[in-house]
Amino acid sequence: MTTDHANRSFRDAQEDIQSTSVVPDTPQTRSPAYRLAYDDLDFILRDDLRPVRLQLELLKPEIMMTEQGVDSTIVLFGGARIQPPERADSARTPDIALMSRYYEEARRFARIMTERSLERSGGREDIIVTGGGPGVMEAGNRGAADAGGKSIGLNIVLPHEQAPNPWVTPELCFNFHYFGVRKMHFLMRARAIAIFPGGFGTLDELFEALTLIQTGRMRQVPFLLFGSEFWAKVINFDALADVGTISREDLTLFRIVDTADEAIEAIDSWDGAGKKREFVPED
Repeated sequence: MTTDHANRSFRDAQEDIQSTSVVPDTPQTRSPAYRLAYDDLDFILRDDLRPVRLQLELLKPEIMMTEQGVDSTIVLFGGARIQPPERADSARTPDIALMSRYYEEARRFARIMTERSLERSGGREDIIVTGGGPGVMEAGNRGAADAGGKSIGLNIVLPHEQAPNPWVTPELCFNFHYFGVRKMHFLMRARAIAIFPGGFGTLDELFEALTLIQTGRMRQVPFLLFGSEFWAKVINFDALADVGTISREDLTLFRIVDTADEAIEAIDSWDGAGKKREFVPED
């Protein structure tokens, strides 16, 4: 029993699970109806219980991160297909092979931020969080490990293989069913967000986070896009402002950088971090 349970007057739920495992074998006790609801996986997985599963997926990482002393995070998003230089030859295309430099920058950025976290807060603040998979995610967790710090991995179950990389701190390695809940956990403690080149998933994470900040639903934090050449080719942000689908002011919500040093300088000089942006509708 945990200390919390030891001080309660009522029986612990785990004790009742143990008790029901040795009840007499009868038609009544073999019935699914007799199982304790919280110990009945078939019941928990029913469609009717989706709200409960959503709540559990929100609560479990929240509680465990609090127990592990995670006060704030630095978010790293980026492509799973970007390989480290030593594995660049196995990349799917020559262009992806050339992007291994972003792996190195992500690793270095994570290492420096983790060193600062350990020095300034004993490793409680500005902890690196990634999707826990390969590519840029691996680089982020690896950089934190290089510094001797912990890092978070928010993995998700996919139809194809998606296992956590070996540099995620085991006690902070989570697995999700719901994309939406996972994205909430990415941003709930975010002190800064770094976006490296990637595909659909990275773009989804980029625009959701920007939308939350743009609309005042999330506080402003340093928001960094790594890779000026990549982003200039992939997204024409100026065109969005030119046609009026975003405000010119919205272009100040992020900065484009190329190196870890540039990113850290941007974080340290960021104006407005920690504030909620006021949403003002266009005239």
